[in-house]
Amino acid sequence: MSAEATDPESPDAPGRRRARPRPAVRGLRRIGRAALLGTAGRHGLPDALEHVAKVHRRHHPDADLDILSKAYVLAESSHRGQMRKSGEPYITHPLAVTLILAELGAETTTLTASLLHDTVEDTEVTLDQVRERFGSEVCYLVDGVTKLEKVDYGAAAEPETFRKMLVATGNDVRVMSIKLADRLHNMRTLGVMRPEKQARIAKVTRDVLIPLAERLGVQALKTELEDLVFAILHPEEYATTRRLVAEHSARPDPLAAIAARVRTTLDEARIPAEVLVRPRHFVSVHRVRLARGELTGADLGRLLVLVTEDADCYAVLGELHTCFTPVVSEFKDFIATPKFNLYQSLHTAVSGEFGQIAETLIRTHQMHRVAEAGVIALGNPYAPTDGPDAPDGERADPTRPGWLSRLLEWQRTTPDPDTFWTSLRDDLAQEGEITVFCTGGPPGGPADGAIGLPAGASCVDAAYARHGEAAHCCLGARVNGRLATLATVLHDGDRLHLLMAPDSATGPAPEWLDHARTPAARLAISRWLSRPPGQESGERPQEPSPPGPAACPQAGAPAEPTPAGVLAVADLPGASVRLAGCCTPVPPDNVTGFAVRGGTVTVHRALCPVVARMAATGRQPVGVRWRCTDRTGHGCRVTLLAEAFSRPHLLADLTEAIAAQGAAVVSAAVEPPHEQRVRHTYTLHLPNVAGLPSLMRAMREVPGVFDVLRAGRDRPTAALRAR
Repeated sequence: MSAEATDPESPDAPGRRRARPRPAVRGLRRIGRAALLGTAGRHGLPDALEHVAKVHRRHHPDADLDILSKAYVLAESSHRGQMRKSGEPYITHPLAVTLILAELGAETTTLTASLLHDTVEDTEVTLDQVRERFGSEVCYLVDGVTKLEKVDYGAAAEPETFRKMLVATGNDVRVMSIKLADRLHNMRTLGVMRPEKQARIAKVTRDVLIPLAERLGVQALKTELEDLVFAILHPEEYATTRRLVAEHSARPDPLAAIAARVRTTLDEARIPAEVLVRPRHFVSVHRVRLARGELTGADLGRLLVLVTEDADCYAVLGELHTCFTPVVSEFKDFIATPKFNLYQSLHTAVSGEFGQIAETLIRTHQMHRVAEAGVIALGNPYAPTDGPDAPDGERADPTRPGWLSRLLEWQRTTPDPDTFWTSLRDDLAQEGEITVFCTGGPPGGPADGAIGLPAGASCVDAAYARHGEAAHCCLGARVNGRLATLATVLHDGDRLHLLMAPDSATGPAPEWLDHARTPAARLAISRWLSRPPGQESGERPQEPSPPGPAACPQAGAPAEPTPAGVLAVADLPGASVRLAGCCTPVPPDNVTGFAVRGGTVTVHRALCPVVARMAATGRQPVGVRWRCTDRTGHGCRVTLLAEAFSRPHLLADLTEAIAAQGAAVVSAAVEPPHEQRVRHTYTLHLPNVAGLPSLMRAMREVPGVFDVLRAGRDRPTAALRAR
C-alpha cells in the first residue's frame, strides 16, 4: 500500500480532471496540512481528523467520534517517520482513505478500520493490539485488508492476498469497501511510480478491483477507478476523449434546456422532484463514442430525476412519456427488478424539442445513495436483525451475493495460485447476472429454488452451481418445459429441470468444457477429465455390485461397472479389470486390454478407436477373455448410435421402441441436425445380453432410422448416409 503512493496533487498524476475537480480535494489538502502540523486537537479531535468527522456527522449525526480519535492517534504514532514516495507523511494516506469512505456514508466501525488498515502491515502494531483496543470487528476488517508477505509467499503473494481478502469479504463485505477506497487513493496518487509499475497496478485494478466495485454497487468508486485506469492504459484514447469533452463544454448544453422543460412539466403535475444534468465520466463517453460514432452534446450526460417515494418514480415516468416523445427501446425498470448489485432506477429516454435524445434516470434519494455507494450506503449490513421472523443474532445479507457465494465455492477447490488468479479474472470479467428457477437433482441434493448465474451461463453451469461435483451425473435438462441440451444458454427467469442419473457412475464429456462459462463448472470438469493414469479413459474399478447406469459414451467418461456374473479376465497375473466406458464392451464382443498404472487392465472392444490410438503410441495390448460366455441371464450396459433423418417425434418413437424391448435408457444425447440427418446416442441397460440384436433391429425399424450401430465402430460411410 505504501508502495503505491505518491503526491495526490501531482500535475503528472494520471486521470487528473481539472475541469471537474473532486469535492474531496480541498478536504485532502486540509488533512495534509494538519498532518504536517501535528496532532494538536480542537474540540477534542485531532486537527487532521476534523474534516473527516464533519463529513461523517452529515451521514451519521449521532456517531461516537471518540473511537475515531483513538484510532487516529494510534495510526499517527505508528506511522510517524514513514513517508510516502511524494514526501508526505504516511498518515495522509489512511486519512484520505477514511475521508473517501466517510463521503460515501460508511459507518464508524468501517472508518475506524480504515484509519488502521496499514498499521499491522507496515508498522509494529499487531492484530492482538488492535483487537484489545478496538474490538474483534475492527480487528477482522484490518486483518482482511492486510497483505501477505512476499518473503513467505513469493510470486503467489498477490493472488493469495486477494484470495484471503475475498474469503474475508464473504463474511463481511466492508473488507472490500476499505480495499476499494485504498486502491482509489493509491490510483489517484500513482504519478511518481515507474510507468511499468503504474501499468501493472492499473491492470490489476481493471481486472479485479473495478469488477468487484461493480458487483458491490459502489459506482462512485468504480467510475473514478475506470477513468484513472483509462488514463494509464490507454493514454491516447483518454486524451482524445478529454479533448472532445472540453470542446463540447464550450457549447450550449442541450441537456440543460431539456432539464428545464422537465422541471416545468413536473412542477405543473405537482410532483416534487430534483432534476439534474449528470455528466458521464470519461470511460462512459468513450464507450458511447465507439457505439454511436459522432458525439452530440446530449451524449455527454444524462438527466437524473430524484424523488421521495417509489410511487413518484412511476408518476414522473408517466409525465415524461406523456409530454415528451419516448424512445421505447430504452425503457428499463430496475425498481421492480433490481440488479444483482442492489441498483434500482427507472431508465428511459425522451426526445427534446430539436430531436436530441436525453437518456433519463428516475430514482428516489435513497436509491441514489445506494446506486452511488452500494453496500457502503447500507451502514452496517451485518448487525443482528431484530424482527419476529429473524433468529437471535442472525446476520442479514442485503447484498444478495450469489456471485460471491459462487466465487468462494470454487476458490476452495483451487489451491494453485496461478489457476485461482486466472479463474478469478475470468469470473469477474463476466458482466451481468441472471436468475434461474431450478428443479431436479440427485437424492439428498439441495431443495428446488432460484440460483444466480452470470449472463450467458449454460445448463452445464447451472448443474454445477446447484449440485457441485454431483453434477457429473447430469444427463440433460428441460428448459421451460422443453427438452434441451446441456449446451443451452439460459436467460433470466428460465425454469430449469435437471435430469440426473440415479447413481454416480456417469461423468462429464470433454465437450462440456466448451459449454461451461463459470470457473466452478470448468474446474470441476477439468479435474474429472485429468484424473491420474490409473483412472484414465473413463474407467472405474470392476465391482461385483448390481448393475447400474452406464457412462456417457465419450472417451474420458467413467466406465461402466462390470455386471455381476459377466466378468472379464486378463492374461496378466494379479491384474484387476475395468471395462471402458467409451465402447461399453459386453459378451461376446471381441475385446482387448491395455495395462495402466496400478496393475489394472482396461478392457476395450477391438473396434474401439481408443485401441488404435493406444497402439499408435506403442502401448502393448494385453489378452482378455470373458469369464462367462453364457449369453443368457446377465444384465449389461451398451451404447448405441442411431443414425436417422431428422423428423418430429423421432426421439419419442425411438425411446418407445427401446422400452418395448425391456431396455432402460441410462443416458441419451441428440446431436444438432446436419443436412436433415441426426445422430442419437443412447446408453442402455439390458436385463439380458441376448436381447441386444433384437433391440438393434427394433430401433432400425423406427421410421426415419437408417442404421443402428454399437459405439466404437466406424461411422457410416457416405454411401450409407446417402441412402
